[in-house]
Amino acid sequence: MQLTTFTDYSLRVLIYLGLHNTRLCTSKEIATFHHISLNHIVKVVHNLSKYGFIESIKGKNGGIKLALAPDKINLGQTIRQLEPNFYIAECFNQEKSSCALLPACKLKGMLGQALSAFFNELDQYTLADVL
Repeated sequence: MQLTTFTDYSLRVLIYLGLHNTRLCTSKEIATFHHISLNHIVKVVHNLSKYGFIESIKGKNGGIKLALAPDKINLGQTIRQLEPNFYIAECFNQEKSSCALLPACKLKGMLGQALSAFFNELDQYTLADVL
């Protein structure tokens, strides 16, 4: 099981902003700190802003900051929102599954329970716990 790079970068941005919550930060400084392409970080920041996790202030003295307190950003819910199609295996994607074993396979149920346990565990934590 692996989070997408986009979700990984999103979590890194949230953590960075949480650690620097007394000031506005820039996408460039976050990209530099994490050694990630500025283009990638700009896309991540736009997405996080769209979902209401961060606030973007335009202008010369602008920057970004968390829009919510760290204890209000639940990790499980955040990852679900960032990865709406979290397919642990091909059979979880009904549109693209070509597995011939699917009608009788019990593995899908087991993997589904494991995925549920994964998210149930993450639901116990917030960004504040990471910080």
